Amino acid sequence: MRRKDLVTILISLSLAGALFFALPIRSNPTAGEYDPWFDANDDGKIDMKDVAAAARAFGSSGTPVNKTALILGTDTILPALYAAVKDSVVMVVGETATGTVQGSGFVYNYSGTMVVLTNNHVVYGATSLSVTFSDGDGYGAFVKGTDPYADFAAVTVDAPSSEFKPLSIGNSSALSVGEPVIAIGNPYGLVGSLTTGVVSALERTLTEEYTGSFSIGNIVQTSSPINSGSSGGPLLNYDGEVVGITTAIVQDAQGLGFAIPSNTLLKEIAALMVNGTYTDHSYLGVSGTDMDYFTAQQIGSTVTYGWRLGTIVPSGPSGGKLKVNDIVIALNGTRIRGGDDLMSYLEADTLPGETIRVQVMRSNVATEVSIVLGTRPSPPV
Repeated sequence: MRRKDLVTILISLSLAGALFFALPIRSNPTAGEYDPWFDANDDGKIDMKDVAAAARAFGSSGTPVNKTALILGTDTILPALYAAVKDSVVMVVGETATGTVQGSGFVYNYSGTMVVLTNNHVVYGATSLSVTFSDGDGYGAFVKGTDPYADFAAVTVDAPSSEFKPLSIGNSSALSVGEPVIAIGNPYGLVGSLTTGVVSALERTLTEEYTGSFSIGNIVQTSSPINSGSSGGPLLNYDGEVVGITTAIVQDAQGLGFAIPSNTLLKEIAALMVNGTYTDHSYLGVSGTDMDYFTAQQIGSTVTYGWRLGTIVPSGPSGGKLKVNDIVIALNGTRIRGGDDLMSYLEADTLPGETIRVQVMRSNVATEVSIVLGTRPSPPV
């Protein structure tokens, strides 16, 4: 089969919507050799993901495209994706004792109830709240539930059902570094702005004003530009699924944004809707700092990674079990390189009341301690 014939097949598949069916395509139809031109994700094989990417890139024109367009299909995917999701993104405005705050949000269908999901810091302290949809219509809104430890909030809106166009929430644990994503929000009041980027890193941590000394774990880092007013908007994959809520930027940094992962939303939404908050954040009752080569040299440690304990809460879960200067190197056998790994593991993989195995280096001797996790104290504000 010639490349021209393959293109014809791809166009037909795209037009017919038949990409769900397997297609026996040889890597190089003429020579039987691997053809990297068709390997959209560079995994060393030609499969249906490559076929789908090629079909999207060619569209109905049959015009050859370069490898970048083949991989991303931005000439056809992004406009169609934006058109499909833009009416689901809203502007959230709150009146507080000190002025007005503005952010973004998106519509979600929770068991038949339409709600707007956004950041806690967008609605915190609001004495009155409004939500404006993409058509310009605004309505009064009310906070249904919040979790400062995830910077997550659910808002109900007094709007007709025709305004609500919910988005689907995807699986953030399936994200890979380098995967393309888009963010849609209202930066500086510029309604419905789209930005593009990639997943820059996973399992980061953040500390915000409302979390006190505690960190928000398991954060997604993205290069998609996020600005004031974008907070609370969706971070989406190229299938149009929400994989996070954009939440923070680093001031004066370029291409450095963060998002609460979608799995956190799925885990917490029921508690926010029913109880008004989420309280199942695991708690060790310790604080510490990251290890590195120079610290190891200074203290004579045989390990250059891990999380070195600085304080132990005597009445907390680790009291009498862990010690100051212990270096946590693993939890339940999972390597802990530093605080990001530790906080993200606790957030994503544990619940209060569970017993975990904490592997530490204590005076350069590997030691394992079993600890029953507690529940984080209530947020300070």
